[in-house]
Formats: sequence, C-alpha cells, structure tokens
Amino acid sequence: MARGYFADVRVTDFGPYVTKLVLPMENKLTQEPEKDGFSVYVERRNRRGEIMQLPLNWLERDKKEPSVGYAEVTDAYASDLGGRRTPGGDCITLELAYGPLHSITAEISAPDGFNVSVISEYCITMTKPVRTESGACAGLVFDRKYGNRCSDYAEFRESVSSDPELPLRYGYYVPQTLQEKKPLILWLHGAGEGGSETKIAYMGNKVTSMITPEIQELFDGAYLLVPQCPTMWLDDGSHKYGSTGRSMYIRALKAVIDEFISKNPGIDRDRIYIGGDSNGGFMTVRMCIDYPGFFAAAFPVCEALYDNTISDAQIRELAKLPMWFIHSRNDPVVIPAETADATYQRLKAAGAKNLHFSFFDCIVDRHEGWKNPDGTPFEYIGHFAWIPLFNRDCNFDYDGSPVMLDGRQADVFDWLARQRRQ
Repeated sequence: MARGYFADVRVTDFGPYVTKLVLPMENKLTQEPEKDGFSVYVERRNRRGEIMQLPLNWLERDKKEPSVGYAEVTDAYASDLGGRRTPGGDCITLELAYGPLHSITAEISAPDGFNVSVISEYCITMTKPVRTESGACAGLVFDRKYGNRCSDYAEFRESVSSDPELPLRYGYYVPQTLQEKKPLILWLHGAGEGGSETKIAYMGNKVTSMITPEIQELFDGAYLLVPQCPTMWLDDGSHKYGSTGRSMYIRALKAVIDEFISKNPGIDRDRIYIGGDSNGGFMTVRMCIDYPGFFAAAFPVCEALYDNTISDAQIRELAKLPMWFIHSRNDPVVIPAETADATYQRLKAAGAKNLHFSFFDCIVDRHEGWKNPDGTPFEYIGHFAWIPLFNRDCNFDYDGSPVMLDGRQADVFDWLARQRRQ
C-alpha cells in the first residue's frame, strides 16, 4: 500500500526548497529514528510529466542533465503532523540538505532561461527499522505526496492588470492594519523571474522577507506590489537583452501601479518606493527617469541600465530623488563600472544629497549556513546582490562607513521607511 508524505517548502536566500518531509505513521514512535535509516529518491518533472533536463549550474546553461537523484537527509526525528519535533510523536520528519549545492530539492528551475515551478516526486524508503507502540516497522515506502506546505508566501494574492494593450500579472500583499494610510513598496523582478507564473516573481528570490513582521514594523505596515512581465523589463521590443536603455513595458508598468493605487485608497501617495534586482534594477532607474517626482525613493540592486544611455539632464533630475544602490564589485553579469558605479559617481557630482551605495567585494553566505566542500562559507556569483538586501546586510556606504540614523547603524529598509516625496 502506498504511503503518503507532506513536503515542507521554505523560501531561502537561493529560492524555494523542500527543506522537510513529514511522514505520517500509524502509531506513535517509541524511539528516535536514525537519519541514515532512510533513502530519499527525487524525480523533478515539468507540467507534461516529463523528467526535466536542467542546466548543471547557473553559469553553464547549455550543459544539461536529467534532474533525478538522491536527497541528503541531515536529520530525522519524531514529530507532529506539522513537522515540529515531538518525542513520541506519530510522524517522522526528515530534514533535507538544500541550497545551491543541493539543487535536487529546489522547487523552481530555469530550463530555458525563465524560472518555472518544478513538480518534485519523492520516494522515501525506510532502510532501518523504526520502533513504534505496535512494534518495529521496516521497509516502509512513502511515495504518494499529500501536498506541499509553505507559509512564506501564503499571504500573497495575485491579479492581472486591466490594460487592454499589455496586461501584466502581479502579486501583492496588503498590510493587516489599515487605520491610516500606508506606504507602497514596488519590487521589480530579475530576468529569470519573467514569464507567466506570477508566484515566481515573489518567491524566486526572498521577496517574501518584505512582508515579515521585522520589516513591516519599520513602515507600520506597507503594501507590496510585485509585477511580472512576460519576458524581461529591459526588452525594448526585440525580445533580446540589449544596451539601448529602452523598455517596451514602461507604460504598461505605470498602468499597473496606477491601477493598484486606485484600487487601494489606503496607500500613501507620498511614500511610494521602487526597487528591483538586475533586470528589475534597470527598470527601477528607468521608471525614476521617466516619471520624475512620482516616487519617494529608489533602491536599485545590481541594476543593468547602462550609464551611457542616461543624459546629463536626466542625471540632474535623478539627483533630486533619494537613492540607495546595491552591487558587488565582482559581478560578472552586470559590470558596475558600466552601470551603477558610473551613475552613482555622476549623481554625486550633480549634488545628490540623499545618496547611498552598499558596494560589496563579493557575496558570501552569512545566514543559511551553507559551506563549500572545504568548509568555508559558500560564495555566490557576484551578481546575487539581492541576497544581502533581503537579509538587511546593506547598512554601509560606498566608502565602507556605516550608514547612521538616530545614532545607530541603519540598513536600506530603515532608511526607506524615513523617506517621503518632497
């Protein structure tokens, strides 16, 4: 008889992963299971039911292999049905290895450039006996998924703009308390999160961090709007990556923002903040140029708008807007000397008064505990500067000095919550 399991998903610094499997038992456990007493085989399939052929890694896109294999079990214990450690519980929870070195447990992947959801099928075999109130169980197989469970993005809702020419999908969050007007944070996804699956735009990276109590309390509650474009924001109509500095989505994106504001009268129009990463960082700066005076502040991350496409007149106007750039010097995808660094220097020379830049030497894991095979902290490719943003590590300026507010070091979100349209 097929036995079932629950897969618990968490949005991590590297996207959503199955971090736990919960196996319901017929009786309570009388001793703790052993983590090496289970074999966990995974097949990752597309919506057509085919095993996915996926790139070996983020940079080697053309080398693909079938996405099948065994997941590493890092811990096993008696639990309740929610996966909480419970001595004598009537379930077994297996914690799995996850992250950039364990792609087999990832819940999204990019077979052809855009991230899509993966249908992961697990087959868990008990290879060592487990003792329960009714005696020892051995050789049980759990291969029927009851479902995925994830609370990280459960509060997001989804919709589509009513623009007749170019409707855009979007995810959004409405704060819990609306006694007074609240700010709106607009987040623009990177190129890998474009497409037609809206949730990818807000869970492909840890955008969900912006609805956590920690960040929401800074704003006394904030709306979050995450639009998604079918291709990439820097698509100038050619459907290719380019350096023209133009986008075919400018008008459609502004229409989404205006429509969302009109549907939510609780939004404070003097506190509309815009940010995004890479392709979305490009669109962040582009929108600030094209709609001067509309936004209260901007926080572009590894932004991809080539500085040579920005005129001196646009720089002078942009210098009036509070801005905080985030980038890494070793970014091999978007070269900061051609984009953010060059633009920052021009803004500074133009007299920008409220301007910051957290410029990292490299992007190293500081929060997930991921290690390289030699035991050193895992280092991401330098393009992934959104990781320190969402972990609130962007709290220093271009020269390395701390950004201070009210006598204490402040990060982008501390700063953002103080900004109002002038």
